[in-house]
Amino acid sequence: MTCYGRFVKGDDREKIQKLLVTGDNRLKQGVDPNKVRQSYEQALEAAREAGLENAIRPLVELRLADLERLARESPRSSPPDA
Repeated sequence: MTCYGRFVKGDDREKIQKLLVTGDNRLKQGVDPNKVRQSYEQALEAAREAGLENAIRPLVELRLADLERLARESPRSSPPDA
């Protein structure tokens, strides 16, 4: 996997990194998957605006694939048996 940091200007790199970390943290905290997805998609959009979509897309695609996998594996919340 290519490290994207060396291709990105400071401000752009920080913005993209912040959005990726925000998505990761939201995922770990059990936040609504739509909010997690939104963070990752915003990171990709920021990368697109900076001309770095090809470098960042693989990172975002991995995270989105994991999000989908977790959504399929996660059991629906149901009340405990009495």
